[in-house]
Amino acid sequence: MENPAGIETAFYRVAIDTPLRRCFDYLPPASGPLPTMGMRVEVPFGRRRLVGIIESLESQSDVDPSKLKRISGIIDPEPTFDAPLLELLRWATDYYHHPIGEVLATALPKLAREGATLTAITEYWTVDEQGVAAHQGGEPRRAPKQRVLLEQLVAAGPEGLASSTLHEWQAGWREAARALLARGWIRCEQRAASPAASAPAARPPATPELTAAQSTVLTTVLTAGDRGYRGWLLHGVTGSGKTEVYLRLAERQLELGRRVLVLVPEIGLTPQLVGRFAQRFPQAVLAILHSGLTDSERLAAWRLAHSGRAQLVIGTRSAVFAPVPELGLIIVDEEHDASFKQQEGGFRYSARDLALVRARMLDIPVMLGSATPSFESLHNVSAGRLTRLALPERAAAAARPTLRLLDLRGERVHAGLSTTAASSIQRHLAADGQVLVYINRRGYAPTLACTACGWIAPCLSCDARLTVYRQAARLRCHHCGADRELPRQCPVCGYAVKTVGQGTERVEENLAELFPSVGIARLDRDVVRHSDELEAVMRRVSSGAARILVGTQMVAKGHDFPALTLVVVLNADQGLFSTDFRAAERLAQTIIQVAGRAGRAERAGEVLIQTEYPEHPLLSGLLTGGYDAFANAALEERRSAGWPPFARLAALRASATRPEMAIEFLDAARRLAERIAGRGAMVRLLGPAPAAMARRADRHHAQLLLESVDRPALHRLLERWLPEIETLQEARRVRWALDVDPLELF
Repeated sequence: MENPAGIETAFYRVAIDTPLRRCFDYLPPASGPLPTMGMRVEVPFGRRRLVGIIESLESQSDVDPSKLKRISGIIDPEPTFDAPLLELLRWATDYYHHPIGEVLATALPKLAREGATLTAITEYWTVDEQGVAAHQGGEPRRAPKQRVLLEQLVAAGPEGLASSTLHEWQAGWREAARALLARGWIRCEQRAASPAASAPAARPPATPELTAAQSTVLTTVLTAGDRGYRGWLLHGVTGSGKTEVYLRLAERQLELGRRVLVLVPEIGLTPQLVGRFAQRFPQAVLAILHSGLTDSERLAAWRLAHSGRAQLVIGTRSAVFAPVPELGLIIVDEEHDASFKQQEGGFRYSARDLALVRARMLDIPVMLGSATPSFESLHNVSAGRLTRLALPERAAAAARPTLRLLDLRGERVHAGLSTTAASSIQRHLAADGQVLVYINRRGYAPTLACTACGWIAPCLSCDARLTVYRQAARLRCHHCGADRELPRQCPVCGYAVKTVGQGTERVEENLAELFPSVGIARLDRDVVRHSDELEAVMRRVSSGAARILVGTQMVAKGHDFPALTLVVVLNADQGLFSTDFRAAERLAQTIIQVAGRAGRAERAGEVLIQTEYPEHPLLSGLLTGGYDAFANAALEERRSAGWPPFARLAALRASATRPEMAIEFLDAARRLAERIAGRGAMVRLLGPAPAAMARRADRHHAQLLLESVDRPALHRLLERWLPEIETLQEARRVRWALDVDPLELF
């Protein structure tokens, strides 16, 4: 037997969804066609049968052939992953130093991991000659449900009826079908599902007139050519029309018969962007991929992409692995957003970074877009790896909002809202404007405290305080999910308790008292858990039913509020003094993103930022020089300190039931790294040290950082280090994981 490359093949190397850093060799199937690379196969694994991916075809094996088992069966007649996508997944395996079986499993929807076929299969029921004769003879006489079902199948003719159709026509039809099947009057067969009939195409809307800056951007990109790798960073202020640029570029690719992959950071942004693309391209087939879908919906969308029927694929983080043939363009919207990085669980990857790698491998253009580009992307522009495109002004001649700091040291504050902010809200409401009040804290208050003994409600499983939810009368932990009844008095001394601080729930309550006749909407993870709930809130704001919107970071992610004229930022000081070196970058991005919601078209916007530190250089720099000036200064600080993007990080994290166990494991891992690296190593080891919140969900967390200005040196060390870590006796007593290019230093 031979593989396509002409190399004699005796063994198949199969990647299986296990934490082992290896593939497994199998003999070819006993009969039938032979599998090729990228195909899903069923294989015996211990006492189980598992789904695996053919990772390579080999002429030799390290295992005695007599001990090898055969592939049980081929799931699909064609590869699940084509060669370019398989190459991307191998690259991700090497770069993030993660087991290849788990990496490949991440790229599949759950049902595909369990063996669902690439092609949708529909169950069809037909009547045979005996059934027709029985029907003509008036049978079955004493089974009305069977008689109705038989009549339907006879009327349908040789084509029969799909199960989905029978579900709609007749309740309880399966019991009747089983009885008719037992009599030999009807048959059941599996057929490939037919493509759903598309609705008549609507007329595409008139495309808006481009601004001068949009025209320049499009001319630059299109002049560079439709093929060949090019990395673009579209730096456009909020409201500058980045989405219109995406639509024009996508239109060009569709005209050429190619497909487009669009990545967004949050589920909440997906419906809005899908709506824009669906409206502009009513005849195109869209595949939507995000975690809010059911398993069946996700599989259906994935099949649309894999088959090539979907010209546009829009999704969140994991959609970077979507099987899209003839891909011509990748777009990453809000590229700075931390949601593009998988930071927990098994395979920890950056979808933004993998989008760049995938585009380079396919030799196609990729566009990253943001009003507040990440420092990594700005550094890549300086290094010549990305080309910056600018949209410096808002579309439709809209003016930028004016930003002003409110010094809380001279203000009267109630429930987090200063007197000046309250009067500004009143002024904008009177002028028929809408108002956004931003506070990045959920719940009613972050703390419940005793007025006598100083007791503060703790989480019993975390080094954290419980958050107060007054409406639900509960105390909840945002880290482990603990939930307790809200006490009426101190459990220690019996005296009265009070809430300290404020969250979105309390701010909403305060605003309702100040403006009782005004509609208020709240947007946070407690009131919006699904995309339909988000859309309901958006409708209230868009229709004007809600004149004030209170929200967390969810409101900063690309939403368009045309009538919104005032933004009030509460608790801006929260990120000014963090120990995380990225905190200032995130705070600046949030402020600029939230501020960008204010003022569109002919309505000027105003942004008020409440702070007790108006002289802080981050805040004053943002007001005087904007995001560019802040980013340039902050990047120089990073360069001097030797932090990313001027160095590379990897974090070895561990958790255990006792704090010393996690530290002992990391100490042992550090000694291994020092021995492997040797003297004069290019890699610096920092720690181990307990995490900033050491105890979470009754487990104690710690980490060891590895830092190097030489990325190849860091990866060479990781490649040699990890197999030895797995042999440590201390590793058996902890849970540990490696995070390459971590965004959060826990």
